Amino acid sequence: MVKICCIGAGYVGGPTMAVIALKCPSIEVAVVDISVPRITAWNSDQLPIYEPGLEEVVNQCRGKNLFQHTNVEKHVSEADIIFVSVNTPTKTRGLGAGKAADLTYWESAARMIADVSRSNKIVVEKSTVPRELLFRTFLTLTEFSLEGETPDGQKAVQALKDVYAHWVPEGRIITTNLWSAELSKLAANAFLAQRISSVNAMSALCEATGADVSQVSHAIGKDTRIGPRFLNSSVGFGGSCFQKDILNLVYICECNGLTEVANYWKQVIKVNDYQKNRFVNRVVSSMFNTVSGKKIAVLGFAFKKDTGDTRETPAIDVCKGLLGDKARLSIYDPQVTEDQIQRELSMNKYDWDHPIHLQPMSPATVKQVSVVWDAYEATKDAHGICIVTEWEEFKTLDFQRIFDNMQKPAFVFDGRNVVNVKKLREIGFIVYSIGKPLDPWLKGMPALA
Repeated sequence: MVKICCIGAGYVGGPTMAVIALKCPSIEVAVVDISVPRITAWNSDQLPIYEPGLEEVVNQCRGKNLFQHTNVEKHVSEADIIFVSVNTPTKTRGLGAGKAADLTYWESAARMIADVSRSNKIVVEKSTVPRELLFRTFLTLTEFSLEGETPDGQKAVQALKDVYAHWVPEGRIITTNLWSAELSKLAANAFLAQRISSVNAMSALCEATGADVSQVSHAIGKDTRIGPRFLNSSVGFGGSCFQKDILNLVYICECNGLTEVANYWKQVIKVNDYQKNRFVNRVVSSMFNTVSGKKIAVLGFAFKKDTGDTRETPAIDVCKGLLGDKARLSIYDPQVTEDQIQRELSMNKYDWDHPIHLQPMSPATVKQVSVVWDAYEATKDAHGICIVTEWEEFKTLDFQRIFDNMQKPAFVFDGRNVVNVKKLREIGFIVYSIGKPLDPWLKGMPALA
């Protein structure tokens, strides 16, 4: 039996290995991590990660050909194929701070693999790592042939293709050289993020002119050269990859003297930050230019629906912006715990990817934030509602009940375009829906900075 070991039981390693175990019953898959609580959770009825269908897949394979362990070195030494899925956070200090990837954890994993291996291994990099540096690291530490240009390398490529061929048509499995692989990964996320920033830039213009960004997106999406995907305007993109990969791309461009190209990709992030700030400014300016002491219900905290992932979620900046104006927040998300929300709001930028000891929120901030497990509790006695994640349940809430239990005037700020604006206005809400024609109430408010 072929043995696969994945180092890192996080959002990438855990689900990826679960799918491989499901699709390849003849392969033994071990997921290893130094975090005892994380491995304990993977072996429990309460998985550390929520994705639709993940629990069913894990339960089907766990104990058969899918195993989770903390004995990292043992399972690395026994494996034929090793996936490395450790953190490669954005550097917070030193050369390339704020852009380059910190490869501390990856290099540590590479050295450990070299130390414990007593046979040839195929090493698969699943972290965001400059491939050329990755291979130089291994070439320094080992005598293994690592590239696909030698006979042994070709065998390694074929062995990996054979794993994925269990469920991916061979014609869709692509092999490239090192830098093409690196830039393909970074470019894919950069292009997707660019589409989101592009439509979000249009949303600001739509509001200024009275256009409807949904109608604009629908029209341009009919052009087959553009297509309809990733054209939904929102409060901004989040997740672990988009910003980090763009920053990595910017750093590579700058290292190669391509200043204009680097500045182009920086703008994608600038527009994303602008969109989040614009949303907060709209909330504050609409509510008589202050939210101090006012209860604001925040519906959704994950960076997108159907996940509990809060890494780089726009909700962080929205909440911090409102807290900066001394709002009282009542937060509800169906898959994000109170501890997770408080941890995110206590972090500095880029800290989410570093295993550091976090300081608790200040007593004043704690008093300003409550986390509840019901949308109706979150909105009770609230002055305004901010919809930050597009959970399906938010589309079917009883908004008449919510309106009846809110302070008046009652505001809804829809950062995901999920509500029926016409219906909510008929109930009595003052509604701001991103990229849509402004509510008559809002047209009289001061222009945003």
